[in-house]
Amino acid sequence: MIVLDTSAAVQACLAADGFGLFGNARLIAPALFWSEVSSALHEMRWRKEISMGLADIAFERLVAAPVSPRSPKRLRREAWRIAEELGWMKTYDAEYVALARIGRCRLFTVDARLRRGAGHVVPIIGPGDL
Repeated sequence: MIVLDTSAAVQACLAADGFGLFGNARLIAPALFWSEVSSALHEMRWRKEISMGLADIAFERLVAAPVSPRSPKRLRREAWRIAEELGWMKTYDAEYVALARIGRCRLFTVDARLRRGAGHVVPIIGPGDL
């Protein structure tokens, strides 16, 4: 099982092979994942970083993404603790870390800041690790 964060999902949505990079891995994410990825893609379109056509394709890949939502009862409390522990103002990224900690699994990200900040809390992997 692998927790997939927003940064990795945005890249997957924009890639020609979509979520193919992950093969048959069981992907999970906290409930806020879909709103965050959708928002990031829309922002890229709004800023004209991607075309309307690519934005539509990327959004459809998100809707069809092989990612299962997970919201364990203690997720938000654990995210709060992790944000406190790591000195983070917001708990968004901490939810991904918390889900990986609770599920005893790896977190997949392409976010260097997240990797540096939480690498000692949970195992963190990136594209070169699959």
